[in-house]
Amino acid sequence: MTLSLYRFDPLRDRLWAFAQMGLSRWPLARLPGLRFWKLMGSGTGEGFTPIPNTAVWAILCCWSDPAAARAGLSAPVLGRWSDRATEFCTLTLDTVSARGRWSGAQPFAGAAAPTGPLAALTRATIRPRNLLRFWRRVPDISARVGEDPAVRLKIGVGEVPLLHQVTFSVWPDAQAMARFARNSGPHAEAIRAVRDGDWFAEELYARFRITDAEGRWQGRPIHEVLA
Repeated sequence: MTLSLYRFDPLRDRLWAFAQMGLSRWPLARLPGLRFWKLMGSGTGEGFTPIPNTAVWAILCCWSDPAAARAGLSAPVLGRWSDRATEFCTLTLDTVSARGRWSGAQPFAGAAAPTGPLAALTRATIRPRNLLRFWRRVPDISARVGEDPAVRLKIGVGEVPLLHQVTFSVWPDAQAMARFARNSGPHAEAIRAVRDGDWFAEELYARFRITDAEGRWQGRPIHEVLA
């Protein structure tokens, strides 16, 4: 899998990126070896808010094999994104574990060894009746993630504002990830509320090993951000 993040500063480039949510779909669907893909926007602040951030966008791709990934990432459709962006980065990820569904599919296959920095991805379709309760919880969780000194990269993205949410974070190891999940009060409380209240119509949880990182993010080479 690859996850590419793009930042656009000028207004004309932000409008271009917004238009690509529709225009990039057809060429992406025709890329050989691209089994599953998602075009996503982001939220303001740490990304974990319902207010859109028109500057930051993401493309997630699941490829049939490394050769397809290399060819696809250099294809014109993705080249246009990187050419227009103020800065961008791409992470290459091997699945360590995954459970749940995304748009009715399980796109992440594999069982890589959990060595080195690990990425955590959560994805959910929120039931409309639970939107208010869900978003009331998010500010406390976002603040805890932002305060945790172990987290190396964090972003909230999604396909549809408010309803479809994805969180992505990078941690130095599985122990640091587990400590946050265990010791963060708002996070643990939210998990219990989700389970008890049946908040989500669909959900997915996955962990990945980072095998490669290219580009720049937050004004630095991405490998420095993740170090």
